[in-house]
Amino acid sequence: MIAFLFPGQGSQFAGFLHTLGGATPHARIGETIKEASDVLHTDVLSLDHADALTSTVAVQISLLVAGVATVRALRDEGIEPDAVAGLSVGAYGAAVACNALSFGDALRLLYLRAQLMERAYPQGYGMLAVSGLSERELEAVIATAPTQAAYIANLNAPRQIVVAGADADLDRVRARALEAGARKAERLTVSVPSHCVLLDDAARELTEAATQIALHAPTISYISNRGARPLRQADAIRTDLATNLRYPVRWHDSTIVLGELGARVFVEMPPGRTLTQLAEDALPGIAKVAIEQTSIASAAALIRARAAG
Repeated sequence: MIAFLFPGQGSQFAGFLHTLGGATPHARIGETIKEASDVLHTDVLSLDHADALTSTVAVQISLLVAGVATVRALRDEGIEPDAVAGLSVGAYGAAVACNALSFGDALRLLYLRAQLMERAYPQGYGMLAVSGLSERELEAVIATAPTQAAYIANLNAPRQIVVAGADADLDRVRARALEAGARKAERLTVSVPSHCVLLDDAARELTEAATQIALHAPTISYISNRGARPLRQADAIRTDLATNLRYPVRWHDSTIVLGELGARVFVEMPPGRTLTQLAEDALPGIAKVAIEQTSIASAAALIRARAAG
């Protein structure tokens, strides 16, 4: 069983769309980038420049395009997923890959999502990754910081947790976390406070917009962000996509669920390899492949070998 993983915001780097598929990109990659550009009436390849990536809209759209382009190219090489999961914005790529949502509708809904997030908090907020403390220990740190706007957002691993909030509060949490024994506490390249109550209004508006989008029952397993469980109905996926910006992402639990479902190869869509590294810690006996900047043909051959092994 092959599971496709779609990364979230923070995995991007300047020029990553231009390096998809390696030195000789697969034809599907160019086709997908053109399709996205036509839907959004903009040159998508302009979104991955360093200056552009300061925009939440540019980052999220670029990540979706990279994931869908890679899925399509891998399918042309005979690699089909049996399950999908996406971290935060990655859920939109996962929804396309499991045939619950069309690429065009995903682009339009995600564009609105990113705009709502950016408008709500154009500056002064972000996210902090803390390694070495448990959820309970980090909750205690936040409670004693003191903070006015800091919330647990992503539970990536039992002792690798992301906090969202205002810059000043994140600075206080960072200092207290290190005092409490955290191994590391670093700001992420994310300029909005995702996955917490601060985005409650944005989630309500996105939920309303999502009612106008056609969704379908997934043809393969789709693992939710909020509940870390398989969703089999279109409306359940609609709710997950529309509200995941407001609720914590239980990514570690999602990884475990994929293993319980029988995943034997985790394949991480570009950019980066954060999700496969997290999976290695959670499930060391399962094969992992991060596409990154390798050619699609080489990646497909490696996936087949890992699946057969």
